Amino acid sequence: MTELHEYTALELHQLLQRRDVSPVEVTRHYLDRIERLDDAIGAFATVTPEAAIERARFVEEHVPTAAPLWGMPLADKDLHRRAGVPTRLGSRAFTDFVPDESDELVRAVDDAGAVSLGKSATPEFGLPSYTEGLAGPPTRNPWDPSLGAGGSSGGAAAAVASGMLPFAPGSDGGGSIRIPAAACGLVGLKPSRGRVPAGPGLASLGGLGVAGPIARNVADAALLLDGLIAPSGYPAVHRFAVRAPGDDGPYLGAAIRGEGRFQLGVVTDTPWDDAYEITIAPEAHAALERAITAFDALGHGVEAIAPVAEPGYPAAFRTIWQTGAATIDVDGEAEALLEPLTRWLMLRGRSLPARQLAEALAWLAGFEERVIRRFAPFDAVVTPALALTPPPVGWYDQEDGERNFAQQVRVTPFTSFVNVAGLPAITVPVDETAGGVPMGVQLIGRPGGEATLFALAAQLERRVRRGHRHPPNW
Repeated sequence: MTELHEYTALELHQLLQRRDVSPVEVTRHYLDRIERLDDAIGAFATVTPEAAIERARFVEEHVPTAAPLWGMPLADKDLHRRAGVPTRLGSRAFTDFVPDESDELVRAVDDAGAVSLGKSATPEFGLPSYTEGLAGPPTRNPWDPSLGAGGSSGGAAAAVASGMLPFAPGSDGGGSIRIPAAACGLVGLKPSRGRVPAGPGLASLGGLGVAGPIARNVADAALLLDGLIAPSGYPAVHRFAVRAPGDDGPYLGAAIRGEGRFQLGVVTDTPWDDAYEITIAPEAHAALERAITAFDALGHGVEAIAPVAEPGYPAAFRTIWQTGAATIDVDGEAEALLEPLTRWLMLRGRSLPARQLAEALAWLAGFEERVIRRFAPFDAVVTPALALTPPPVGWYDQEDGERNFAQQVRVTPFTSFVNVAGLPAITVPVDETAGGVPMGVQLIGRPGGEATLFALAAQLERRVRRGHRHPPNW
């Protein structure tokens, strides 16, 4: 007999819709999985079994089954406030913080009929690209627990990869959905800026941080994205005048059909190349080549895009990253509770003059225009997802902020510029290392190009035939 966690999220959704299984049954099953597995993985910052069961009963009795995520279990990233639930933001400085109100993204998944099982682990304030903070145990990669799960949505990715959740929402300000998804062998989508009403990025500095799905396959990611975009049903309700181009979806059909022939570009240079020594590991090259071969066999046009130097990018992006950290609501004696990297970023950000921030924002706006123009001849652009294989737990320097930042750049040089440009991007696992750890590629779309990305990702997923592989703890 198939256990509930073995179903894809879409299959589980269909079981719930047919009333073959109830939200309470599904919730209990996943809570049992978390209780048995999470001590070894560290995917959750907080588990709320009583509240989850109560919520599942409420959904079962009072929420219409037409709600797009009816009865589906997930977890809130620990950066997103849920009223009455500890929200520690991955920081010892917020150990006792229990919010009175929920964030908009949390309200959106509730409106969509989902059942939250708790809070997925995140590094301090979501700043690093790995999830190994001092506020809790490191989040480990289910494929090899000696390795990290990536970040900052590392807990969400580890939970989904190990079958403790069918899918999970994450947030991505520089790669924080795509990096852990790639490290854990999952599909992770960063939507276009302005696409998800509850996490559009429009209120964040530089428009970087957006909400999106992490899932085990392409269709599951589309199912969750549709629920995030239109939790009360289509048409989606946007709260800003600016929004992503094109249709808001639904995207599930494009992800299931996987139709179309497209013109693809391939990029292996990065905007960090002039400031850091960027090396693409053989395993990352192999994954890229496998994807290119698959797309060529499927009849897509594939060509390399010539490198373009952007020597101003590292300084401008660092300014935005540090200035964003300057707004952390910690002062005085509480600063001693911050981790060294966070304190370095925060203090550097608070020391920057307003003119430098204004110049960085202006430079990055021009960079966005140049990236869109450079990629305009192509329906999508293919890059490695990560430049290196997932690093071991403890690999990142915990004391030297400069060295730590450089380490993060060397592992993840292909992600942050997509946030700056406001473009959609999806990671898809296509290969694995000699030790069995998944390796993936990133597909970057045109502004508002989510439907094309889902179609391409579905084709690639079918072609490489990695569908039913699971980590050892499954």
